[in-house]
Formats: sequence, C-alpha cells, structure tokens
Amino acid sequence: MPQPIDKTYISIKVSEPQLRERNRSLGFMLDMSAFLTTSRSIEELLEGALAKVLDYFEIEAGRIYLVDESGARLVLSACIGVDSVGLESLKIDEGFSGKAAQTRSFIAQHVSELEDRGRSELLLSKGFEIIVCVPLIAMDRVLGVMNLATNREIEFDASQIELLIAVGNQIAVAVNNARLYRDLQETVRELKRQKESIEFFAYSVSHDLKSPAIGIHGLTNLLLRTYRDRLDERGRSYCEQILKAAEQVARLVDRINAYIMAKEATLNFETLSLSELLRDVRAEFFEALSRRGVDWFEDEPLPTIVGDRLSLLRVFRNLVDNALKYGGAGLRSIRIGYREEPDRHVISVHDDGITLLVEDTEALFQAFHRDETSRGIEGTGLGLATVKEIAERHGGKAWLETSGQVGTTFCFSISKHLKARAGT
Repeated sequence: MPQPIDKTYISIKVSEPQLRERNRSLGFMLDMSAFLTTSRSIEELLEGALAKVLDYFEIEAGRIYLVDESGARLVLSACIGVDSVGLESLKIDEGFSGKAAQTRSFIAQHVSELEDRGRSELLLSKGFEIIVCVPLIAMDRVLGVMNLATNREIEFDASQIELLIAVGNQIAVAVNNARLYRDLQETVRELKRQKESIEFFAYSVSHDLKSPAIGIHGLTNLLLRTYRDRLDERGRSYCEQILKAAEQVARLVDRINAYIMAKEATLNFETLSLSELLRDVRAEFFEALSRRGVDWFEDEPLPTIVGDRLSLLRVFRNLVDNALKYGGAGLRSIRIGYREEPDRHVISVHDDGITLLVEDTEALFQAFHRDETSRGIEGTGLGLATVKEIAERHGGKAWLETSGQVGTTFCFSISKHLKARAGT
C-alpha cells in the first residue's frame, strides 16, 4: 500500500509582476463598473467607456458601433482619436466588424490583410496598422462592436483578451440598461402629459356643461313649483321636458368625464370668425351684463382665425367670468381687444374694475392658484390655468398685462400657423 504523504501546509509562489497586473486589471474593471452604473446618456456612456479602454491598453484610437433598429447596419456611436469620415456606418455582414458581430468573436488583424481593400486603404490612410474588434454582448444578444486601432505592433495575452471581452460585455449591459431607462423616462413623461390632459379636459367638461345643466334644472324646478297653478298643462309639460333634458345632460357629462379619463381628447382646428365667437359669448353673459349695467365693447375689424371652437369659447368664458367676479362694484365696461403680430393673433380682455396688482404674474396661471383678491368669491383656481393650457395648445401663451392702466387686462395669443382640418 502507498504510504500517506504528510503535508501540514500548502505553499504557492507569488509572482509580484503578475500580482500587480492582476490588481491593475481588477482596479480597471471596478472603475469601469462604477462609471457604467452612473446615470448618463448613451452617447456620454460610450465616449467615457471608450476613453477608459484606450487609456488602460495604451491604444491611440477607437470606435464603438451599435446595431441599428433594423439589425442590418452598424452605426458609429462613439469615436476617439480618428477622423470618422467614411467610417460612419457599415453593413452587419461586411468587414471584420461584421464578422466579429456575427461570429461573436474577438478579432485582431493587420489592416493590410483586410479582405475589404477599400476599407483597408481607408484605415491605412488614417495611419493604422492593427485593428482589434470586440463584440458587445448583453443578454445573449449582440448590441454592437468596439474597434480599437493602433499604428504599432501590439501583443495581447489570454488574460488581456478575456479582460477586453469582459469589458465589452459590461459596456453592452450598460447600453441595454440605458436604453431601458430612456424608454422608461419617455413613457413616464407621456403618461404624465396624458394625465394632465385628462384632468384638464375633465375639468373643462364639468365646468362648461354640467354647471349650466344643474342651473337650468334648478331654475326650471323653481319655476314649476312657484307657478305650477298659473301654468296650463302644456306649460307644465314643457317644464317637465326641460327637467328631464337637464338631467340627461348631467348624466351625459358624467359619462363624458369617464370617457375622457380613459382616452385623451384632441383639438379640432377649424377656421373661425372671431366676431361670431364673441357674439355667442356676449349672448351667454347678456343677463349678467345687463343686470350690472356693464357695457360690452369689441375692437374692429376682428379677423378669422384657426382654432378649436369649444376651447376658445372656454377661454372667453373664463376671462369674462373673471372680469364679472373680480371687477368689483365699479365695473362698468369689458372690452375685447385684438392686435396682429407677424406670427400670432393677440387677443385681450380688459375690464375697468379693480386693478389687479400681482408681483408674480406667472403664478396666476398655475392650477389651483387663488389670489388674495379672490377671497370670499366662489371659484376653483383653475380658470386661468385653463386659459394658459388652451393658449399653449394653440401655439401661444397667456399673460397679465401690467401697463399701469385702470382695471385688469388678460391677454392670450394664438399661432397663425395652425392648420384647419379639411372641409372647415
């Protein structure tokens, strides 16, 4: 029987040069990992990673190509140390870069030995003798290729090749994560925009349809209860029909709000007569204007414009309603003004009531903002926010004019470049 070997310890000889190189490689990998995990754009990520690779391996120039959405081409996405003219893209099935991508292989080659003579001459003219190509692989998918180029002979041992392949995979994973993060951010922004639009339109529909319907229902019900005995059967029947219609409108608004919550509304741009729009607004406020003895004035002539009719009616309703609410007892007139600028229509609503003095005029147009002058007056703080939203969706803006004149002037603009839908 063989005798057991008596060993009480293990001895491994330490090579200081190998240990230093191993520590250097480990430090490089940790530094690259830390860099790639920071939040950056894909362009910044690739430029920074390529710079670190070139510095570590003491190579003069490098490029990183990413596979395009079609999967048919490699597109230059980062370039350091070389003129990129002529190197902007290439087919996925051509050259040593395409070979590296298709075979998922590390390739090192003399430029003079490239099969593509045109590519060989182009790279030689840029002063390169050796090309190294590393595929960028993440989740078993080739995302691109990293090319390194030098004008001198270089040697890579097995550990350096493994390091380059590992770094290539690190870069690929970082690119994949950056794309996912970018897509997520775009989705979040789109959802936020849709949410704000839904809230805006839900408020507009409720404000502009449901409130008048409730008012009609209340007044008709009061009329019926107070004058029932004086009305004949036909009059009572008319009141009953009005009550039913108002109830139907209120229910319809609730349904419309539910629909808006599920689907974003769009603007219906058409050619509109500003005079006709204002005629409708004036008729709507006729009773309130007459009761308070407020005169209505309009600049002449008023043009035709392109816009969404319902939205612009909301703007005028909100601004005229504001003038009546906040103009005070001294309010005697409301004037609708107009001026033309090269790229936009500018419309103003001026009242000669209480002068609104506000340091931060932008805050007036923020949702749910209520100024000190609005205390004790019914409102939601959304009227001017609605005006601002509609103006911006018409390529313009809304603002408070502070010209020092008596009263208050709100303005909004509409782009002249809006296109009406066909047939309007």
